[in-house]
Order: sequence, then C-alpha cells, then structure tokens
Amino acid sequence: MTINKSLLFAMAVLTSTVMACRVGKEFTRPATALPEKYRDAAVPADSSNIGQLSWKTFFTDPVLQALIDSAIAHNFDIQTALKNTEIAAQTVKTSRLGNLPDINLQIQANRSYPSKNSLNGSMADQFMGTRYMDDYNANVSLSWEVVAWGKISRLKEAALAGYLQSTEAARAVQTRIVSEVAQGYYNLLMLDQQHAIAARNLALNDSTLSMMQLQYQSGMINNLAIEQTAAQRQVAAALLPQLEQQIKLQENALSILTGTLPASIARSNRPSSIVTGSPLQAGVPASLLSQRPDVHAAEMAVKVANAKAGIAQASMYPALNITATAGLNTFKASNWFSIPGSLFETVAGSITQPIFQRKKLKTDWEIAKIEWEKSAIDFRRSVLTAVGEVSDALVKLDKLKVQQEMTQLRVDKLQSATKNAGLLFQSGMATYLEVITAQSNVLQSELDLASVQRAQQGAVVELYRSLGGGWK
Repeated sequence: MTINKSLLFAMAVLTSTVMACRVGKEFTRPATALPEKYRDAAVPADSSNIGQLSWKTFFTDPVLQALIDSAIAHNFDIQTALKNTEIAAQTVKTSRLGNLPDINLQIQANRSYPSKNSLNGSMADQFMGTRYMDDYNANVSLSWEVVAWGKISRLKEAALAGYLQSTEAARAVQTRIVSEVAQGYYNLLMLDQQHAIAARNLALNDSTLSMMQLQYQSGMINNLAIEQTAAQRQVAAALLPQLEQQIKLQENALSILTGTLPASIARSNRPSSIVTGSPLQAGVPASLLSQRPDVHAAEMAVKVANAKAGIAQASMYPALNITATAGLNTFKASNWFSIPGSLFETVAGSITQPIFQRKKLKTDWEIAKIEWEKSAIDFRRSVLTAVGEVSDALVKLDKLKVQQEMTQLRVDKLQSATKNAGLLFQSGMATYLEVITAQSNVLQSELDLASVQRAQQGAVVELYRSLGGGWK
C-alpha cells in the first residue's frame, strides 16, 4: 500500500508555509497608571514588602499556624479552586496535540437487498446468484485540518493562559482564606479578652455592692444607692452571656473555615499582640502586578481573550484539510482479509475559504475584540482595587495607632479614678454615684481598648493580604 508521495510532500510544504503565518495581535499587558508610592506613604527605599513573606513566617503564633494549615488542606473553597486548576491542566494537555491529525479505525459489514428491477439487483442476481449484496470494509482514516494563520497556536496559548488564570485564582482563594482564618482567630482572642474584662468588672461590682450593703445596714446610705449599684452590676453580668455567645459563634465559623465540624478552638497562651515582628513594609505599588494572585489572574484573563480574538480572526481565512483512508474492502467475507487484493487507499486535500456565512465570522471577531476590551477593563480595575486596599490598610494602621495610644491613656486614668473613688467612698469623701460612674466608664474604656487593639491586628492582616501575602 503506497500513497502518492509527491502529493503528500506538496501538502506538507504548503502546510508549513501556511502555518508559519499568524494573525492577531501578540499579547501585551494593558497599560496601567501606577503611582510611585501609596497615598500619604513615604517613598520606599526598595520594593521589599511583607507580602513576599510566607504565611508561616508572617504569622508566628503556633496555634494560628495549625488553623491555617488545616484550612489550606480542608477548606472547601480551596479544594474547589484546585479542582478548577486540574480541569484547566487537562485542557492544556489536549491543546498540545492540536497539530496532530485525527485517526479512526472503522470495521463495517453491510448487507443490502436491492430491487430486482434495479441495476444493483440485476447484477447481484446475475453475478452472485443471490438477492442481496454484501460489503465488508475495514479501514484506518486520517483527517487533518491544518487551520491556517496560527489558529492552533492561539488555541494552545488560550489553554495555557486559562490554566495560569485558574492557578492564580486558586492562590487568590488561599490568600482570602488565610486572611479570614487569621481575622477570626484574632477576633476570638479579643472576645476572650473582653470576657475577662467583663468578669473582672463584675467581681469589682460585687465587691462594691457588698461594701454598700454594709454601709446601708449601718445607716450611712439609703436604699437608692443599693439599687443603682445592683443595676450597674447587671450591666457587666449581662455582657458575659453575650460574649460567650459570640465566642461560640466565632469558634463555629473558624471550624467551618478549617474544614472541620464546629468545636472548641484552642488559643495561644501568649497575650494578644501584633501578628508579626517583621517591619510592616508596603514596598512599591508596581509589585502588586506580580504579587497579587487576583491581579495576575486578571492579566491572564486578558491573555485568554487576546488568544480568542486571534482564533476568531483566523477563522475568516482559508483552511487546509487533508484526508487519507487505507484499508480492506470486499464483497465476500471470505476475501475480506485477502492481501493485496482487498487493499484500497485514498488521499485528498482541500482548501476552504469562507465566503458568505451571514456575517457570523465577522461578528464573532468583533465580539472577541470587545471581550478583550472588557477583560482589559477588569484588569485595570483589579490593579486600582489592589492599590486602594493597600492604601486603606496603611491609613488604618496609622490612625489606629493614635487611637490606641489615646484609648490606653483613657483606660489608665479611669482605672486610677475607679480605685480612688472606692477609697474616697469608704472614707465618706465620695458619693456612690461617683463610684458606679467610674466603674461604668472603666468597663467601657477597657472594652474599647480591646476593640482598638483588635482593629490594629485586623489592619495588619489586611495589609498582608492586600500585598498578595498568604499563598506562599
């Protein structure tokens, strides 16, 4: 069995010539206007920033590290994102075989009963002495559509960019989950701290109430002082079940984030403090293009759209098709595999140029170009959002530091005032109203301080996430 070699050679030359041509624009990252520094920040000495740190380096609390480990391994959002990456990887494998032809094996046996008055019927009766005609065929067929103008290479480009996009999307999911776990953990520590404050204030109120009951029994104060002090005690007492409820809900939320059933969450024995000892450097905004997974994913989406635009444009150009079939054919089963008598072969080549398809191909190309423009807009928006998130985190850190200092000063003064009010009341130099007012103020101030400290930790975590930290 031989196929016309000169025909195949001519087709190969034509194929290589046509495939060398590639239509469509080559991908370039859409232009974005990035500032030299973040708003109100000093010009950085270099591009290093905390987003470059691995999460195990950034979060030093071993209990928090264990929670993040569990979340990365078992969180359902992360698992789903990884499956999307696996799907994209399979698409890339398939696209790499785009230059190869389709090859199919077909084995077929037919028996037909033509009309006696037909040519086939008369031939069957005359030459074979039967009312039917048999046809036995076993062949291997090759179909090769050599899509011109770089269409196959664009398909590969789109598949690879789609895979990279899904990979970056999975990393973006991980950065979000790591941030949410850290925020939840520090929120849990704040609730523990506030619970301890409420319990301590309740004990102080109990002590004050006992002291006033003794003075009431000795006739030094009236019943109004007892009632108001008891009412003030209930304020602190009511906080305890409220905080206990919030603690349970936060533990449940953390359990779900880490992919486990709701249960108690262990806490570190260390006091709640800043999350890392590393300097909180933000670097330069340009680093977001490479560090933020969501920004990189948006860039890969532009690359996918660019490749699809090239595919749509290439579809309007001529396409070369090559087909070949070789096998065994006979009208008698006994001669089916008789070689070389039953051998046959065919080779064909064709060039197809779309002429009139009701403007479908032109419309597809125009839509593909618009999709590219949309993806470029999404990319620029992701860059702008990233810069804004870093700027927000930086201003929060700056202003929360001032709030923390002022709130700490207020707490110190009120703690001193509460202690002095108790001593003065015992000596008859202060009223019961001054005592319960001081205790009420110190309770609220200590709760406020815990909230401000928690907000500081949250801002640090948010700065780390907004700089792209958490996927390493």
